[in-house]
Amino acid sequence: MLDKVQAILGRNAEIERELLDVGDNYQRATELNKERAELEELVEVGREYQDVMTRLEEARGLVYGNDPDLAELAAAEIEELEPKVEPLEKQLKTLLLPKDPRDARNVIVEIRAGTGGDEAGLFAADLFRMYSRYTERRGWKPEILSMSETGVGGLKEIIFEIKGKGAYSRLKFESGVHRVQRVPDTESQGRIHTSTVTVAVMAEVDEVEIDIPEKDIEVEVYKSAGAGGQNVQKNATAVRIRHLPSGLVVACQDERSQLQNRMRAMSILRARLYEAAEEKRNAEEAADRRSQIGSGERSEKIRTYNYPQSRVTDHRINYSSHNLPVVMDGEIDPFIDELLATDEAERLAAAGFDR
Repeated sequence: MLDKVQAILGRNAEIERELLDVGDNYQRATELNKERAELEELVEVGREYQDVMTRLEEARGLVYGNDPDLAELAAAEIEELEPKVEPLEKQLKTLLLPKDPRDARNVIVEIRAGTGGDEAGLFAADLFRMYSRYTERRGWKPEILSMSETGVGGLKEIIFEIKGKGAYSRLKFESGVHRVQRVPDTESQGRIHTSTVTVAVMAEVDEVEIDIPEKDIEVEVYKSAGAGGQNVQKNATAVRIRHLPSGLVVACQDERSQLQNRMRAMSILRARLYEAAEEKRNAEEAADRRSQIGSGERSEKIRTYNYPQSRVTDHRINYSSHNLPVVMDGEIDPFIDELLATDEAERLAAAGFDR
């Protein structure tokens, strides 16, 4: 571990020296400052670890010396320092793991009703409320990009953006099939129905990361059929974009201007294309490090919400909550924390670290 720490501290020193000589090369200065910021926590913990280990080595050299007073002081210092080693090593191992560059980004979330008819649409609306309450609790800002309602108060589909630092890091494992088991309001005999809803969580992507040439898209403009008043419905402001190479289609109609709808549709399209590229890359690498928490594919059942038993179970980590109303009110941090802990343990094992 000391070798790794010394390498990090050495790299940080190189950055500091280069920044002194960078002159008016602002692009290079920006790159160096970004790298220094990324290393900041690792350098801080690394220095503390190096200091503890150096003091321990010195104290151990004195404890068996000829001076009884020094030996006593050294023994006391060893007793103080040794308990600090393991927590610092654990923290360093976590910090040394490769970071997902998307973790700090805003996210685009798509919720779609699956099997189960009207009940699936109603549960899609419930999940949207759950995620909305969660984002509010964390001080983030949810913003609806596109919405298609059912006639009974449910949602066929809703696409919304969550703006907040670290949003993707907290929500990225929510992608997949969410299953609900409950008695629908329309069921007169009290029979439990099972319905499904798919959730897709995608990191927001910059234009420079996903270049979409104009020749690769087909844009259709039409009159909005949704809410928004006469201005929306009289003018052709809704936009449907088809990505010709992939066949992906994105439609946005909730904004009052054609330009705003086009910008939002392109944002969703970029996120979908980026996610598809990531899924393809992961498949090609045949990565199996997420055997417990799953691949995050939308076809995979990840969680069951059992209303009669007031139980929510995440099947990837075999973790359950027996307070379903609280979960549906946005208290999903226990699930997210368990998923992140499992992911970290698997990545530590893959990197050759003992947790």
